Amino acid sequence: MTGTGPAAAAVPGDSASDTGNGGAPPRVSVVIPNYNYAQTLELCLASLLRQTLQPFEIIVSDDASTDGSVAVAERFGCRVLRADTNRGVSAARNAGAAAARGDILFFLDSDQALSPDSLENAVRLLRADPGLGCVHGIIAFEPLVDHGPVEWYRTLHAHHWRLKGVGPTPTAFFAAAAVPRRVFEEIGPFHPALRDSEDVEYSERLSARYRILLTDQVVAAHDEEHRLGPMLREQFRRAQYLLPFAAAHRRRRGALRANSMAGVAAATFTVATVPAAVLAAPLAVLPVLGILAFACADPSLLRFVRRRRGLGFLPLFIGLHLLVNLQIALGAGTGWLRSRFDRDFGRVADGPPRGTGLSAGPEAGPDAGRTDAMEGRTTG
Repeated sequence: MTGTGPAAAAVPGDSASDTGNGGAPPRVSVVIPNYNYAQTLELCLASLLRQTLQPFEIIVSDDASTDGSVAVAERFGCRVLRADTNRGVSAARNAGAAAARGDILFFLDSDQALSPDSLENAVRLLRADPGLGCVHGIIAFEPLVDHGPVEWYRTLHAHHWRLKGVGPTPTAFFAAAAVPRRVFEEIGPFHPALRDSEDVEYSERLSARYRILLTDQVVAAHDEEHRLGPMLREQFRRAQYLLPFAAAHRRRRGALRANSMAGVAAATFTVATVPAAVLAAPLAVLPVLGILAFACADPSLLRFVRRRRGLGFLPLFIGLHLLVNLQIALGAGTGWLRSRFDRDFGRVADGPPRGTGLSAGPEAGPDAGRTDAMEGRTTG
C-alpha cells in the first residue's frame, strides 16, 4: 500500500471535548475501509467533521477502488492508503490499523455516517471501563440515502434488532466500532482471508479476553442495498457460512442475531406448503398458518415498523422479510451440502490468522488463496 494526503489531526483542548478522567481525551484514529463508495464516502467524511470530539486522524484504506473514492478522501485531507489489488474488508482494516497512530481505533465503514456525538460517546464509555475491549453502535432508523422501499426494509430491520441487543454482548460489528489500540494489538488483526463474517470470527477472539458493549450512544446512518435481487443474493451468499461458523465458533450466551430460527422455519414452511395449497383447496390453510406463525416470530418488529412507516408499509415489509428469511434457510442448507462435499469449505472459520502483529497481510491466514471463493462484502 502507498499513502497519500495529509493527516487530519486536530484534537480540541476545550472542555466540551474532554471525556473526563482528567487530562486530554485519547487520540482517535478513524479507519475507513473503502471500495468504490465515492458517493457515500463523502457523506461519511462530512459526518466526521461534525463530531463533538474531532478525530486525531482519518485514514481511508482504499481497496483498489476504480471510482473517484481516492479523490474524495484527499479532498477531505485524509491519510489515504491505496492497495494495488482488491483484497477485501479485513485486509483493508488491517492496513489502516497498522498505519494508525492514535490511542483508540474507530473502525467506520464508508457507507455510514456518524451522529455528531458518536466518537465522544465511544471514548467516554471506553475510558469509564478499562475492561471493555470494544464499543460499537446501532444503525439509525432512517437510511443514509433514500433509494426506496427495499432500503427502508433493510434499514428498519437493522435498526430494530440492534436496538433490542443494546448492552453487554459477545458480538461486535465493526462497521462503527471503537477499540483501544492496546486491545487490537493484543487480539491481533482481522482474519485477512475473510470477506464475509469477519466480525463473527473476530468477536470470538475478542470476547474471550474483553467485554464488548453495543450502545445506542453511537449511531450511524447506513446506505443499505436497495435492489431486491442483489439484496436476496447477498443474504443467500452470507447464509452459506452460518453452519460452518456455528460448528467452529459455538455461540456464546447473548450473541446478537438479526433473525430468529422460528422466523426462518415459519418462512420455509409457508413457501413449502404453497404447492399443496394449489393442488388441494382445503390445504390453503397451511400457508396462511405459516404467515401467521412468521408474523408472530417477532411481533415487536412489526409494531416498530408500523410506528415508523405506517400500516400501509407493513404488508410490503412482511413480504420482503419472508423472502429474506427464506434465503437464509436456502443458503444455510446449501452451505451444509457444500461442507459435506468440500472439506475445505468454510475452513477459514477454524481459527485466528497466524501471527498477531498489526501489519499482518493476506499471507498471514491459512486460506489466503481462498479469498476469491468468498465473494461477499469487500469494503465499506
